[in-house]
Amino acid sequence: MTPDATLSSALDAPTAARLAAIALANVVREYPNHPGHAFESAADVRPPRALHPAFYGSYDWHSCVHMHWLLARVRRLYPAIHAEATGAIFDAHFDPAAIAGEVAYFNRPGARAFERMYGWGWLLLLAAELQQAAHAGDARARDWHAALQPLTLVIVARYRAFLPRAGYPIRYGIHPNSAFGLACALDYAAIAADAALADQASACAMAWFGNDADLPAAWEPSGADFFSPCLIEADLMRRVLACADFAAWLGRALPALARGQPRALLEPADVTDRADPQLVHLDGLNLSRAWCLRGIARALPADDARRPVLAASATQHLIAGQAGLRSDDYSGAHWLATFALRALTA
Repeated sequence: MTPDATLSSALDAPTAARLAAIALANVVREYPNHPGHAFESAADVRPPRALHPAFYGSYDWHSCVHMHWLLARVRRLYPAIHAEATGAIFDAHFDPAAIAGEVAYFNRPGARAFERMYGWGWLLLLAAELQQAAHAGDARARDWHAALQPLTLVIVARYRAFLPRAGYPIRYGIHPNSAFGLACALDYAAIAADAALADQASACAMAWFGNDADLPAAWEPSGADFFSPCLIEADLMRRVLACADFAAWLGRALPALARGQPRALLEPADVTDRADPQLVHLDGLNLSRAWCLRGIARALPADDARRPVLAASATQHLIAGQAGLRSDDYSGAHWLATFALRALTA
């Protein structure tokens, strides 16, 4: 983003174009790179593009995947924006040979837990985004969705195999957060009509979070969070509970929301150093809180006193999150645009 670029409270064409331009530059930028790679032998010492022929850019695999999601969503909502550039990248990165290379990587013995469940979730959201465009009559999106399908099915199988073995959730506010991973699976399952995955994810959500009460929201944020553990959990539970049941669950989980408490949860986090790869996570926290707060508010009854509190907090967080997008430092620039688009189109 340029220093004077700003975002509105809802996505518009100029903002979509700016965010897509960031993603277009990132998904083909191979270095710097943080591969998260388990070396099994000297033969594994290979550059990112050789390890991940489709998702080698944007510093790490999951950021590259969700930058592709950004491009797919912008293309679906604003088909004319960067259409030629996006199409060329998708043609190259969703080439069957490139996707076969990604599948081969996941089939390595050392990749059993690779990107679990954060990267898994974003891959399913990418597949769902392409499928939505295909359902709307986009023939190129249909082809890209079909090309991605072998990897999508690998990720679905990973979820199906892992969830029965996962006895406890991961609750902290960074990549492995279980509530985010389940929410992605549910969103994908709704688009893909995968009832089995939906049932499994919903059952895990209820087992892990259904009886929660008095969540420690006053302890937030932690210094490297880009998710609010409490809000991302509530954003999950709105997907699995009926409106009245969710309103009651939220009352037990965060009982002081109607009074605007705790303030630590409802006021944006302060970011002190956007060149620090951990501290800049807090920009992402502000943006992810915004999408959670908006989703939670909409899931409550229309006359619920918590709705205006949550909506006001969401606006404050979205405004605060814009500051991170004004920084060109790659610590945030390789991923924050996706969180901004998610917040603007929640």
